[in-house]
Amino acid sequence: MSRRRLVVALVAIVAVAGGGAAVTALTAPDKPEVTADSKGLPKATAPVTRGDLSNSSQQDGTLGHLGERKINAGPAGILTWVAGAGSVVERDGRLYEVEGSPVRLMYGAEPMYRTLRTGDKGKDVHQLEENLAALGYTGFDVDEEYTAKTAAAVKRWQKSHELKQTGTVGPEQIAFAGSAVRIKEAGASPGDRVAPGGPVLTVTGSERVVRFELPVSDAPSAKAGTRVKVLLPDGTELPGKVSAVGKTAKVGDDPQDRTPKIPVTVSFDDPAKVKGVDQSPVTVDLTGETRRDVLSVPVNALLALPGGGFGVQVVENGTARDVEVELGMFGQGRVEVSGDGLREGMKVGVPSA
Repeated sequence: MSRRRLVVALVAIVAVAGGGAAVTALTAPDKPEVTADSKGLPKATAPVTRGDLSNSSQQDGTLGHLGERKINAGPAGILTWVAGAGSVVERDGRLYEVEGSPVRLMYGAEPMYRTLRTGDKGKDVHQLEENLAALGYTGFDVDEEYTAKTAAAVKRWQKSHELKQTGTVGPEQIAFAGSAVRIKEAGASPGDRVAPGGPVLTVTGSERVVRFELPVSDAPSAKAGTRVKVLLPDGTELPGKVSAVGKTAKVGDDPQDRTPKIPVTVSFDDPAKVKGVDQSPVTVDLTGETRRDVLSVPVNALLALPGGGFGVQVVENGTARDVEVELGMFGQGRVEVSGDGLREGMKVGVPSA
């Protein structure tokens, strides 16, 4: 009936809006018991059961690395060397060289957009000073002011790399990224002429992560911090947690599945233990939670009641009546219900197969 079709959408909306339900991928409900087509009675029923209900689920994911960004050229000239694909570059490591002069990685969110010198102020100054201090070039206050003491530390850093000791530093010597980076691919090859702002490298974070997509209706089962287990291609199972959940749903490319989905990222507790080739398929076990000794019915037994809320159609002694219910956790194709007059073993109406 039409209100049965409507209720599935309403339940999904309630769950995503934080209506107290944790939804996971729904499995097919138990095969309904088909009854005689009597007037006012449903064509099929299913029992109200009591037991444990879990909202754990398994999702297909892909092994990869955290984030992706471009590193563009600072100086102009002929590219003479570039870090190889798959290599990891850490603080003060070489990213690429232009005409024999290396550009090195420093950590920070602000881009290296100007040449820094004594008297300059700003967040980029603070970033530079943090990196110098981390590398052991100290003797200044780590703040947003580039002082003569900062310049002296820069000269010591330049001397250690056999550079001209100017006390100034700019995009021709440093590129900023948030952390160590893994080289995904080069945007130019040795021998190519590069210009300031031209693409040189595509990089990702060095940390291994897993990404998968989850139907919007299942979103509450994968909140940030949710514990997971990841089964890697070699059979290793490693623990982790959901580190990021997308806020914009998109329909995938599969014409057979137009379900709106959101991207989910999983981080490992110990990334160093992760082995496997990029883009390898993995299985993510969302451990979820378990509700003990609760009443539940198949999800498709729910009705949207005319006055608002949800109910089930209880069938007893050859008659049917709507009973309002409170919804609890969703999982395994069922939903936890409570309400006056509900008891284990009752029959509730469901759409016939």
